[in-house]
Amino acid sequence: MNLMNKKNIFSLRSGNQRMFIDVIPPLKGGRGMFLIIFSVLFLTSCKKEAQEITITPDDFHNTVDKLTKVMVHDIFSPPVASRIYNYPNIAAYEIIRQNNTNYKTLSGQLHGLTQVPQADTTKAVNFEAAALIAYLEVGKELVFSEDKVTTYRDSIYNSWASINESSFNDSKTYGLLVAQYIKDWIKTDNYAQTRTMPKFSVQTDDPGRWQPTPPDYMDGIEPHWREIRPSIIDSAAQFTPSKHPDFSLEKDTQFYKELIETYEVGKAIKVEGETSEKLQIAQFWDCNPYVSTHKGHLMFATKKITPGAHWIGICKIACQKTEADFAKTVYAYTKTSIAIADAFISCWDEKYRSNLIRPETLINQHIDENWEPVLQTPPFPEYTSGHSVVSGAAATVLTQIFGDNFAFNDDTELQYGLPIRSFTSFNQAANEAAISRLYGGIHYRAAIDLGLEQGRELGNFVVKKLQMTTAK
Repeated sequence: MNLMNKKNIFSLRSGNQRMFIDVIPPLKGGRGMFLIIFSVLFLTSCKKEAQEITITPDDFHNTVDKLTKVMVHDIFSPPVASRIYNYPNIAAYEIIRQNNTNYKTLSGQLHGLTQVPQADTTKAVNFEAAALIAYLEVGKELVFSEDKVTTYRDSIYNSWASINESSFNDSKTYGLLVAQYIKDWIKTDNYAQTRTMPKFSVQTDDPGRWQPTPPDYMDGIEPHWREIRPSIIDSAAQFTPSKHPDFSLEKDTQFYKELIETYEVGKAIKVEGETSEKLQIAQFWDCNPYVSTHKGHLMFATKKITPGAHWIGICKIACQKTEADFAKTVYAYTKTSIAIADAFISCWDEKYRSNLIRPETLINQHIDENWEPVLQTPPFPEYTSGHSVVSGAAATVLTQIFGDNFAFNDDTELQYGLPIRSFTSFNQAANEAAISRLYGGIHYRAAIDLGLEQGRELGNFVVKKLQMTTAK
């Protein structure tokens, strides 16, 4: 014991700790009792107790948003974008469900997916961190701008490592293990084979067949998407819709009446101008990843999200509104992305089977050569409407997860200068997304109505067949 000063403060040393004892003299009349106050200070040489890495649902939302931004930058077509959303979510889900008995594995349910490697219970695996790691590693594999994902990933890695290096390393090891397993499964979905298949051949001798449209007259995109392995539906042709009205330019036929409807709706919107709600609806749901603008000899492109990305954004809104925890957030994204991916396979199967001509082509050829649609016509056949099929499927799944009459404010398009639109349910939003294609001048009514029906049937199939929760 060393005397420190004259104020009755003494110091005791024990290893790396120093204990200070403040000895207060006995009160007047006391029997020599001392009140001793102990204060233990740990020197810097003491090892700090490791902290837990905390991952929130917003961390997952931000990661999905980052992947979306990379996809917008890389300009992926709507079908390809749906594939890019699907696989990373599945990887994250298969990790997070191991730490939550409310969720069931997708192995044995999705075509070709067997059980992923299980986590080593002797390791300090943080399942949320491992899920995000797997999501990023799989996502990075599927985009062109890998560097953008890597930069984002490394910033997260550094943050987690500074909090708890041991737990981070164990989580990273496991996350990468699952990511590699999923990447091996991805290689068997026939995507690589479709990259080498021939371009779509335009049938110019048939007046009802699709032809490339202005302003760029691009080839039909993804004509072989039906060859991609679906996730849960039995085949690409499982939900083949009813046949569209027979092609005819006779004025008393159903097909011609629908053609004239598209023409007249477009003309009326142009007359109403910027105040037209139909114009606002068309623009809000445009979701064309590549809109080209020509001015003289100059051409530039406007990049935007795909229709699938818009519904992924709605999933985020629903998760945040309900304050869904991390596991439910991953579950919601995964189930929604599975439905969207299969909906594109189903829709594209019909598009290149029916191979129907777009309204713009017929109107310019037979009605008004100066007519232009409100929206730029996308480069693939008309029937059925992709927005209608995908919106019907996504809305059905989201309704099953969050309930009917789920009111929400859709701010997905704010980043593109478009105002918030409010909906009383997912189905109302799907109805508006579908009819927006008529307002945009790029579809006939049959493609919209029967496309919605096609999507909802597919969505109901996903809801009934895909067992992901233990809830009854």
